[in-house]
Amino acid sequence: MSAPEQRLRVILVEDDEPLRLATVQALELADYSPAAHPSARPALAKINRAFAGCVVTDIRLDGMDGLELMRAVHAIDADIPVILITGHGDVQMAVAALRGGAFDFLAKPFSTDQLIAAVRRAAQTREMVLDNRALREAVEQAAADEFVGTSEAITSLRTMVGQMAMLDLDVLIEGETGTGKEVMARALHRRSPRALMPFRAIRCSTLGESGLGDLFGHAGSAGNWLRALDGGVLFLAEVDALPAPLQARLLAYLETREQRQGDGPAGARIIAATRAALDTEVAAGRFREDLFYRLALLRLRIPPLRERRDDIPVVFAQFVREALDRTRRTNFAISAADRRQLLEHDWPGNARELRSYAFNAVLGLSRTITGKGNGDVRLSARISAYERSILIETLQHTRGKVSETCIVLGISRQTFYEKIAKHGLQLDSYRN
Repeated sequence: MSAPEQRLRVILVEDDEPLRLATVQALELADYSPAAHPSARPALAKINRAFAGCVVTDIRLDGMDGLELMRAVHAIDADIPVILITGHGDVQMAVAALRGGAFDFLAKPFSTDQLIAAVRRAAQTREMVLDNRALREAVEQAAADEFVGTSEAITSLRTMVGQMAMLDLDVLIEGETGTGKEVMARALHRRSPRALMPFRAIRCSTLGESGLGDLFGHAGSAGNWLRALDGGVLFLAEVDALPAPLQARLLAYLETREQRQGDGPAGARIIAATRAALDTEVAAGRFREDLFYRLALLRLRIPPLRERRDDIPVVFAQFVREALDRTRRTNFAISAADRRQLLEHDWPGNARELRSYAFNAVLGLSRTITGKGNGDVRLSARISAYERSILIETLQHTRGKVSETCIVLGISRQTFYEKIAKHGLQLDSYRN
């Protein structure tokens, strides 16, 4: 998501110095940060695809004129709004330029209100373009990677999954409701030597003791499901809810599996998942300690969204794209209220709650939020969180390029590095 409109930049090209100074003053009073130039080429050097703003230029300029500047800007990015300033004799030329891609034109003499209204419309248009690009880029990243985000927590998790997948040992996945434990289990399967073998997910809370025969077979048999999964993966969701008799049979299966000889994987790999602290269940006598230590040989914790807030906009973008595809809609513009909600809410339901919110946002329905929001509602904390979000989004756009980021944000390199240090951001994660 891009910055609010007062952060969007305005590049002004006007060779009439009194008019240029007056226009700059009007833009500054309206909370914009204009960069003024008497000629076109220095202004053009400030433009790139990540430019978060609009261009206001006189048509009559020495050297490169305003129409040539507009064409050069649109060659870089056709979606950058260009507003033309025209003299009385240039109005017909400006109208023709509108057909050729100009955003608007201002006929001299124009009022401050006319100028600010045109710039505001252009800024809002550019903001929507950059927001939609960010959504598309985030979804493309998500399509190539099950673990969406650039936070330190998700980067570490991504590395651990790659390592654990190849070890071909049983895994215990821990995480709150909605954090994606089954998604993680399937990722472990896809990256493992067993990737071509079957994967089956079972929810232990629905088994009951009657599931003994189906899962493990009757006494002396190999078990229907586990026999079919020989060499594959069995995912046990909510393993903390596994009834005591099934815990005993699972332990026996694991012990027997280890004794099997032969080439290739012997038996099924077990990936168990729990939203409860399984060691606490052991201490309370509700889960077998010997089974816990076998399942927890490799232990993987998925952090909730509130612990990786940097990733929330990207996960939201993934769900927006899914919602657009499912509802066959083509456009979505994120609102200021949605931005604020993404930053401030704790998302206790994690990805499931965020997915529901995204679908309602795409459909234009009221968003129902449950649970608590961010406990720190002080203005300073909210401003800091928003500043951090803007830095992250801009770094994602520029892929960690310091010079481009400073240009987009309109800050010096010294200020940039101070803010990077303040928010604990690592440039390498965006460059990769």
